[in-house]
Amino acid sequence: MKVLKFGGTSVGCPERMKSVASLITESGEPTFIVLSAMSGTTNSLVEICDYLYKKNPEGANEVINNLEKKYKQHVEELYSTDEYKKQTGEFLTEKFDYLRSFTKDIFTSFEEKTIVAQGEIMSTNMVVNYLKETGIKAVLLDALEFMRTDKNAEPDMQYIKEKLQGIMKANEGYQIYITQGFICRNAYGEIDNLLRGGSDYTASLIGASLPAEEIQIWTDIDGMHNNDPRIVEHTDTIPQLNFEEAAELAYFGAKILHPTCVQPAKYAGIPVRLKSTLDPSAPGTIIDNVLVRGKIKAIAAKDNITAIKIKSSRMLLATGFLRKIFEIFETYQTPIDMITTSEVGVSMSIDKDTHLTQIVDELKKYGTVTVDSNMCIVCVVGDLDWSNLGFETLATDALKDIPVRMISYGGSNYNISFLIKEVDKKRALQSLSDTLFH
Repeated sequence: MKVLKFGGTSVGCPERMKSVASLITESGEPTFIVLSAMSGTTNSLVEICDYLYKKNPEGANEVINNLEKKYKQHVEELYSTDEYKKQTGEFLTEKFDYLRSFTKDIFTSFEEKTIVAQGEIMSTNMVVNYLKETGIKAVLLDALEFMRTDKNAEPDMQYIKEKLQGIMKANEGYQIYITQGFICRNAYGEIDNLLRGGSDYTASLIGASLPAEEIQIWTDIDGMHNNDPRIVEHTDTIPQLNFEEAAELAYFGAKILHPTCVQPAKYAGIPVRLKSTLDPSAPGTIIDNVLVRGKIKAIAAKDNITAIKIKSSRMLLATGFLRKIFEIFETYQTPIDMITTSEVGVSMSIDKDTHLTQIVDELKKYGTVTVDSNMCIVCVVGDLDWSNLGFETLATDALKDIPVRMISYGGSNYNISFLIKEVDKKRALQSLSDTLFH
């Protein structure tokens, strides 16, 4: 069985829903489908929550009413029979009345998570009803019955596997199994969500639990490209990536995939394929545990980076200096992207500057601090083992005319990273693409 995930744009309107339905039933084989909320819905639900936090029920009700009108119109366009128009319409009326009930009581983060979960609940109900109307044997499995996180807010893999396999056994014989992405319950039974990677994470967890033969992530892009197609001319789809290479690209700017969402698939040895709903025949990108030796695969860039340098003579031959530095970042829950050190200084980059002022104040206790803002990390990904002669030289030579603030190489066998100014990003990406691929 394959697990297919479709994002919000793939089910963003009745026409798209019909296209997805046609696509998932084409093979005639049993298939497990993970769906996001219809595009724009989650933003509207967050807006409703914002009004309720501000104690403005009128504003919240206006957004609810507008969203309900949109959904009711979709019902008229999606279904051809009065039976399914009535059935789905009544379900949606019930859900929107439920949303209105939150305007009358105290509002907390618990209620917010419950409201935000309704988008996936509505989209999955609409699609499964459409499949049933067209004669497909489909069943809706409630993600809240098997998707759970533990007390550390991490997926409870043992629980998910046992519950899901039990539910699948109780629902044998269906062609299409549909569930909600993103949403779950926490260790205390409250409605919550998976945060990182959202619906992609759900698909990966389900694929590892079944286990599936392949996990497919369907978006409006035909796979991972070897550079940013919005900035660089003549980019190509990458046919194959190792899980480690994909994680590096995702972390350093490739928006098509979240860096953590494929981890369950990686550990289970299940390949993940990136496909396009706009071009279903395109092969896309396959991500697996195979490493193609001696090849550079792609370039990615991460914006809004801040570089921090601490220079101190006290660092010379001192033990515990770096520990004190790292503890400051830990205190303010600010992860570090890149780091380089010398005998008397250390430079690092962060992509979260919420607590930058406090961090700098603390660092000044240990040395002279310099901050560079509006920076960008450009990374080159592939088989960059140090035994591959000349690979790092190719990358650095491509940037010979661009000022480089930091270089990170050797921390990973799959990545060499450069910290540059954001204004130089386009020139750097194009030069790297020309040198490495053309």
